[in-house]
Amino acid sequence: MVPAAGCGSHGVYGACVRTRLSQIVVDAADPASLVRFWAALLGGEPVDRARGWSHLDAPGFPRLAFQPVPESKAGKNRLHLDVAVDAVDDATRVAVGLGASAVGAPVTDDQGSFQVLRDPEGNEFCLVSG
Repeated sequence: MVPAAGCGSHGVYGACVRTRLSQIVVDAADPASLVRFWAALLGGEPVDRARGWSHLDAPGFPRLAFQPVPESKAGKNRLHLDVAVDAVDDATRVAVGLGASAVGAPVTDDQGSFQVLRDPEGNEFCLVSG
């Protein structure tokens, strides 16, 4: 018998827990504003919710949810999004025009090209091709 995906050879402590990625949650000082940046970049319609939350169901992505937090971002992200694009330079111009800022120059290696950016609240993400 083959174990279900995510269960390894024996499951977790003898039990199989089935999981799936539901959404990615981003802390934000202004969720309503930040969700509009991401909607303009990725597509989809921004949705403002109760208690200051906002979310976006962009085509081809898990839901991106933005939760209000009182503190500002400090330090580098421990997790970031890689957004696939056809042309890194063109996509970077669009993202910067929407309010992102580029971090350094584009990088090309044996995997393709990428550009590190920060969204309007400073969260790092990469535009990637190749």
